[in-house]
Amino acid sequence: MRAALKRELPHGGAVFDMGCGNGATVGMLLELGYTATGIDPSASGIEWARAAWPAGRFEVGSAYDEDLRARYGQFAVVVSLEVIEHCFWPRRFAASIYDLLRPGGLALISTPYHGYAKNLALALTNRFDAHWSPLWDGGHIKFWSRDTLSRLLREAGFASVDVVRVGRIPPLAKSMIALARKPAQ
Repeated sequence: MRAALKRELPHGGAVFDMGCGNGATVGMLLELGYTATGIDPSASGIEWARAAWPAGRFEVGSAYDEDLRARYGQFAVVVSLEVIEHCFWPRRFAASIYDLLRPGGLALISTPYHGYAKNLALALTNRFDAHWSPLWDGGHIKFWSRDTLSRLLREAGFASVDVVRVGRIPPLAKSMIALARKPAQ
């Protein structure tokens, strides 16, 4: 992520974090010299983030809120790490990120990886129920492959989408990161 940020933003540029949780990513961005805004639906997470990183801007909110761009502006980079798998309405989530980006801006979105080989390995090792955890209150409600995440982002209007798998060997990757560019218009 650091390399992508250095390419996209001059030192001190502004980044938006959709679903910032306890603010850890915003904290890292601040330490790297960026300004950062983070929103999350968890009021307790936002309180914790404000206490830990007073230089950041933290607000209770979500991708489903009306007109985030009017409230926060537009950014060269929007990050959202391990959030989309919790969203009931992923198209609204993707549209919000798209709207928050300046023309030519970059979205960095991570989510757990689910592809054929990984799902087959889970089934063959009898780990499917433990992994998908249907009895967990809250948790993951959507499971993404490289294809479905790419399709979602292209539907939202992103001109280019590159998805890389991370953690473990690629067929059994833990997560994936999508780098999606808004057209320069």
